[in-house]
Amino acid sequence: MTIPATNSATNSATNPPTNPPPNAATPARPLRADAARNRALLLAAAADEFAEHGMEASVADIARRAGVGKGTVFRHFPTKDDLIAAIVLDRVEDLRTIGERLLTAEDPGAALLEFLIAAGHQRQQRDLSFLVTAGELKPEAQQAQAALFGTIEDLVTRAREHGAVRADVTGTDVFLLMCAPNYVSGYVPNADPDLWRRYLAIIFDGLRPEGAHALPQPAPTL
Repeated sequence: MTIPATNSATNSATNPPTNPPPNAATPARPLRADAARNRALLLAAAADEFAEHGMEASVADIARRAGVGKGTVFRHFPTKDDLIAAIVLDRVEDLRTIGERLLTAEDPGAALLEFLIAAGHQRQQRDLSFLVTAGELKPEAQQAQAALFGTIEDLVTRAREHGAVRADVTGTDVFLLMCAPNYVSGYVPNADPDLWRRYLAIIFDGLRPEGAHALPQPAPTL
């Protein structure tokens, strides 16, 4: 027997469902203070381990460095890919926020340089290198990467339109050069922590239009 639609609607109105539909979004619970602290310790320890030992760094060593048990690692990050994605997201979101603020700066050339300086600190550059060395990123990290790349494109476009950088420089060029200063200074034993600033200055001078020569190859696409 078919139940009339009016009865179904009346029943729904008088007895609304107590559970949300399966696809309804539920707000994430904020982490407790101790859990948030452990998560921050794990991200910092993991970044250090990956920098020193590459992607083969063990979860046990990461946990030991953070001063927590392996179980704590897996409660926050079920897989190593989850941990890498979290490092990328953490750093990229901070840098993207800086970039978005600089998009309204009065001097687009100075804004682009300030952005590169913000990206240039040793930990920041090392962690951002995951964007180009970690292989296939998780979807949320890919989205963060795309958003950061869009911000960089906008910064470079403004600087280019104002004549602060050469006309053939692209956002992709700048994205790939962000980690270069730290990478180069990493070859110097016991280098001064600020040595990367020297190489950033050389790179940025290369971006300027003064004395520029035609580049032998087009910019790559990512």
